Amino acid sequence: MGRYRPPTPKSAPYITPEGAKALEQELKQLWKIERPAVTAAVHEAAKNGDRSENGDYIYGKKRLREIDRRVRYLSKRLDEVTIVDRIPNDKDKVFFGAWVTIEDDEGNEKRYRIVGADEIDPNGNKISVDSPMAKSLLGKAMDDEIKVNNQIFTITNIYYSPIK
Repeated sequence: MGRYRPPTPKSAPYITPEGAKALEQELKQLWKIERPAVTAAVHEAAKNGDRSENGDYIYGKKRLREIDRRVRYLSKRLDEVTIVDRIPNDKDKVFFGAWVTIEDDEGNEKRYRIVGADEIDPNGNKISVDSPMAKSLLGKAMDDEIKVNNQIFTITNIYYSPIK
């Protein structure tokens, strides 16, 4: 058996304005603040002689590679995503960026916001537009039922945050 892994499917190229701003801030933080500090630390560590046994140098170079990889990813991702900065005309249906409240058979309510793949936050109840739950919700209206993982939910509220 080989080590082949099929490529991951492309995520939807959408992002909310808040998500785009967060990615831009992360890029700025890495490029303007963190990378120069790590570069300076590596430069100082390189002055200490034998680099093969210098932990500060080895760790610093590794951290630089991680920062550069993330900077490349963020730059490329920000170029290819589409910022969805308007509320849909039909606010009675679920589309990208909507806050949706659903209720299960037992009356338990859950609230989710449908966001891009780069914005997923389980603690903030933000789910990817590519997730099974979001795919089931898209295009549905109030009181519609959806089925996810053999569980039935009813949509009880749809809300769109104002665009800032």
